Amino acid sequence: MSQYESSVKNIPYPQERVYSKLEDLNNLESIKDRVPQDKVKELTYDRDRVTVDVPPVGKITLKVVEREAPKCIKFETEGSPMPANFWIQIIPDGEQASKMRVVAKAEINFMLRAMIEKPLKEGLEKIADALALIAY
Repeated sequence: MSQYESSVKNIPYPQERVYSKLEDLNNLESIKDRVPQDKVKELTYDRDRVTVDVPPVGKITLKVVEREAPKCIKFETEGSPMPANFWIQIIPDGEQASKMRVVAKAEINFMLRAMIEKPLKEGLEKIADALALIAY
């Protein structure tokens, strides 16, 4: 499995507050308007799953498989031809701030790696940027 990481994002909110907002995926409603419509055709979610339809990749569903309050939320792909894990790490940065990073591990065969690696890294960075902008 190959591992990809976003850069660390500074968030001006306490770790517990950030975690409590992100651990329930219904809270994605607050960032739905920031999702680029030209990049994502559809975004659906409930408490434990989020599905995005990204042309030309298709539908990708991430399911929460572990919540480790207040520091980590782990996901894995569901029904995907490419097994992958995804997690959001949140660490305290003093009493009133935190830092966050988005990490993904994916089984990508050698032939596809050259095509997928760059968009995957860019996608992780965009997800991290969007999460860092939320008013927690």
